[in-house]
Amino acid sequence: MNALVRQFGKPWVWSWLAAFVVWFLTIMVTGGAGTIGLSQAALTFAAFSVIVGIGQMFVITLGPGNIDLSVPATMTLAGTVALKLMNVENGLILPGLLLAVFIGLGVGLCNYTLIKALRIPPIIATLSMSFIVQSGAIWTNRGLRIKPPSVLAEFTTTNTLGVPNVAIVAFLISVLAWILLEKTIYGRWISAIGQSMPAARMAGIPVDGTRFVTYVFCAVLASISGYLLACFSGGAALNMGAEYLLMSIAVVVIGGTAVAGGDSNVPGIWGASLFMFLVVSMLNTYGLGAGIRLIMTGLIIISVIMLAGGRRGMR
Repeated sequence: MNALVRQFGKPWVWSWLAAFVVWFLTIMVTGGAGTIGLSQAALTFAAFSVIVGIGQMFVITLGPGNIDLSVPATMTLAGTVALKLMNVENGLILPGLLLAVFIGLGVGLCNYTLIKALRIPPIIATLSMSFIVQSGAIWTNRGLRIKPPSVLAEFTTTNTLGVPNVAIVAFLISVLAWILLEKTIYGRWISAIGQSMPAARMAGIPVDGTRFVTYVFCAVLASISGYLLACFSGGAALNMGAEYLLMSIAVVVIGGTAVAGGDSNVPGIWGASLFMFLVVSMLNTYGLGAGIRLIMTGLIIISVIMLAGGRRGMR
């Protein structure tokens, strides 16, 4: 019994519980019809939120004020340029992925250069960079919608043993993120920086190097997500990353990561991402209008955050 109470005291449990409740209510309305389809759709669309959310979580863990607003533009540029390079050729899938990763490396480098060299807040630096990156995407795209290679399109839209392939990719990235946070000195460094940057400097932690790697890691994950999303969607659109600006932040907060920094939560990212998709699906199933859906979504998110926050305060 005590063990069960301790488990419910963990913040990530509440995002998963909220996702299950919403999933159950949706299934109840449909009488169980489409249960497998809904579950697979939730895993598919949640996967993109998980990938960008993990990157944002690493940045937010660095402490107050650390956030990356260039995520949507990075996704768009990486997806657009990668598809143009591959040009529907299956033999160019790997070069396309490497180019997307290279774009992420470049954006992350520029983000932290602005933060460090100009000594401006990360939110301003990354927002400024997002305008530059989005302009590059517009110039590259020029209204064209190039289709992805057939092998890659099939991979991103199909399942393996009933599990969407993009969800498997997101799971592998999640495992890597968990290892980095829990099993490496890098994970301890970003937690220490998030708890107190001055104390971390006094302890000899390479603060600047750690922050640089973290911003680069976030941008690379955004690029990978954009690469996969463009292939899943059948082409890159200039607004394809727009919804992931607030989404990447929302899944971090709902998932139980401390906004003040120093404490991250990989399992919570999954629960929050599934919840965000399922709550919209549930409200659509109930036939509510767009305005009511937005209000209800906001109220439900606030309720989940209050429940998780209250439980953390009781520990």
